[in-house]
Amino acid sequence: MKMFSRSNEHTLIAAAVIGATVSVVGKELIAQLSRGRFGDTEEFNTARVTVSGPIQRESGSPSLSGVGGTTADDIVEQIEAADESEHVEALVVELNTPGGEVLPSDDIRQAVVDFDGPTVAFATDTCASGGYWIASGCDELWARDVSLVGSIGVVGSRPNASDLASKLGISYEQFTAGKYKDAGVPLREIEEDEREYLQSIIDGYYDQFVETVSKGRNMDPETIRETEARVYLGTDALEMGLVDELGTEEDVKSRIEGLIDTEPEIREFTPQRGLVERLGIGAERIAFAFGNGFASMFTNESSEIDVEVR
Repeated sequence: MKMFSRSNEHTLIAAAVIGATVSVVGKELIAQLSRGRFGDTEEFNTARVTVSGPIQRESGSPSLSGVGGTTADDIVEQIEAADESEHVEALVVELNTPGGEVLPSDDIRQAVVDFDGPTVAFATDTCASGGYWIASGCDELWARDVSLVGSIGVVGSRPNASDLASKLGISYEQFTAGKYKDAGVPLREIEEDEREYLQSIIDGYYDQFVETVSKGRNMDPETIRETEARVYLGTDALEMGLVDELGTEEDVKSRIEGLIDTEPEIREFTPQRGLVERLGIGAERIAFAFGNGFASMFTNESSEIDVEVR
């Protein structure tokens, strides 16, 4: 097998980064000439934001298509930008997420609630947990017949390394003020009252989840609890009242047309980043991709990703 020398590797990475820099600079100049968003010369009256992957506060690992998961602050920024635009009459929130952190999910939901105009959520593959939390803030929720919808529940976990610590001869000693300050630490067995305390926090989140969905979807809280955090196919979710309609993206566009009384021209709203930040992200993605590429030449590892609905 023909190998790259280290100097050739560095030359290729440098060339790729320079190419990415030139591309970003060019797009930035065009964006400035087109009122701050690349391609804004086209007419539009409907905004679309996409929530894809795990919902979190901070961005994850870089990829060629973007950073990992959904960064809540970016989504909120996009929704607020759409709300401030004089062109936007309606908002489509496309959801393909297994859920994520509680507060970031609620931040996105609140931004949707505050949007001045019709809001339609569209579930593609998966709209679960935090994704459904967000959808409950929209006026309507659409899904495909085989979409996975629901998982109205909360999960909390802690590692238990007490047995391992004992085998390694590691003892635990900590100084705290307040009975439950170190509740749940992994190096010792959890006490029953600590377990009850931590479970009460999870129960509180769950009660809030049920209340949020009940108000947003106008559903009986007991009906929501009876789902027992299961996910449902779109057809079943429709029968249960978890979604309003089944359809494709074209069906959603037709629905938007009925809501705003004109043919929808949809624009994808994306995070607004400065030139320096975009250059940094671009270079990081290139370096990350090259690192993965060269490593795979020697490890021959698969790039398959396991996805869990939680």
